[in-house]
Amino acid sequence: MNRREAIEKITLMLGGVMAAPLMAGAMGEKLNFGPSLDISPEQEALLAEIADVIIPTTGTPGAKAAGVEKFITRVVRDCYQIDEQKKFYAGVEKLDKDSKEVYQKGFAALDATQKKEMLTKATQTDKPFFLQMKGLTVTGYFTSEIGATKALDYLPIPGRFEGTWPMPKGQKSWAI
Repeated sequence: MNRREAIEKITLMLGGVMAAPLMAGAMGEKLNFGPSLDISPEQEALLAEIADVIIPTTGTPGAKAAGVEKFITRVVRDCYQIDEQKKFYAGVEKLDKDSKEVYQKGFAALDATQKKEMLTKATQTDKPFFLQMKGLTVTGYFTSEIGATKALDYLPIPGRFEGTWPMPKGQKSWAI
């Protein structure tokens, strides 16, 4: 085995290990058969607000309209161990607490500019939480019906493959 093959195999192995919870969640599988945290409707609403800042409503519906918070709660509950769940929800609570310290209001009560500012701060102060939240939001959005049909160009019966087809200006990316 040469070095290139070894690097390819290690990359595939590590990628599989890191992507397992997200892929299991997208496919409806359950990896965690141990205890899980119960979250309140307020926490789920807070997740929806955070996700909607990551993928806001523009010309297409945003993460909140796609119900991404339900995907996130299911993936965290079914695919993460209890200590990982606690870390994730601690990040959510920290963002809300930081919002109360800076603006004297919870994250959900902030205006769009303030929410964006708090999430930008979280990319520096709590980067692991932000990256996890962003990954769950993007996966949940683009595997939802809204994300696959409204944000991406969905073609239920594709034609032949043309690998060098020029994409017209303003054309959406294709759904999987």
